Amino acid sequence: HKSHMEAMKIGVLGSGQVAKVLASGFLMHGHQVMMGSRDPKKTEEWKSKSRNGQTGTFDEAASFGDVIVLAVKGTAAESLIRAVADKLEGKVIIDATNPIAESPPVNGVLSFFTSLNESLMERLQKIAPAAKFVKAYNSVGNLLMVNPMMTGGRPTMFICGNDEKAKKLVTEILNQFGWEASDFGKVESARAIEPLCMLWCIPGFIRNEWTHAFKLVKQQ
Repeated sequence: HKSHMEAMKIGVLGSGQVAKVLASGFLMHGHQVMMGSRDPKKTEEWKSKSRNGQTGTFDEAASFGDVIVLAVKGTAAESLIRAVADKLEGKVIIDATNPIAESPPVNGVLSFFTSLNESLMERLQKIAPAAKFVKAYNSVGNLLMVNPMMTGGRPTMFICGNDEKAKKLVTEILNQFGWEASDFGKVESARAIEPLCMLWCIPGFIRNEWTHAFKLVKQQ
């Protein structure tokens, strides 16, 4: 179901599963999408499957999008943002990255290369201070990112970022994608939101369960 949201130009930085799922979701909802990658071969298959999707370099996708989806490996995020920072000024960046280290999980628990007193999003915001980062889509697997049908109703996406207007826009996008957004404040809150990725992955690694999502319940 298409909502009444204005069609936007979306630049997706990344060509992995998360990037492909979100790019296809934006296309399905009537937006224009360009997927950017270092290696054009990685985006060819997606482009052939999605009739209206465009592909290009990281630079081209960063220039194309009014809204940018950052969906690369956490280990690649800082150098990429450094490289395209001048294209991101004033733009809303949906930051779906997690600071996952290269080491394997221990008892189902991923390792992060950040500490609990900093987050990857804080590092990225420092690299591109004029960009409007909003953490989102980091706390669920790609199978459930676009219009998940959950028995318990709409799941909650915990978001944070320094710019209120940017968070309102991301809230509308999440709404269109079948989620409710819960605003958890400024960029520092990513210190708590990024580790939700660890929590989400544990049942997957230990029991091969990957079809859950988080929901915030409130007392009336």
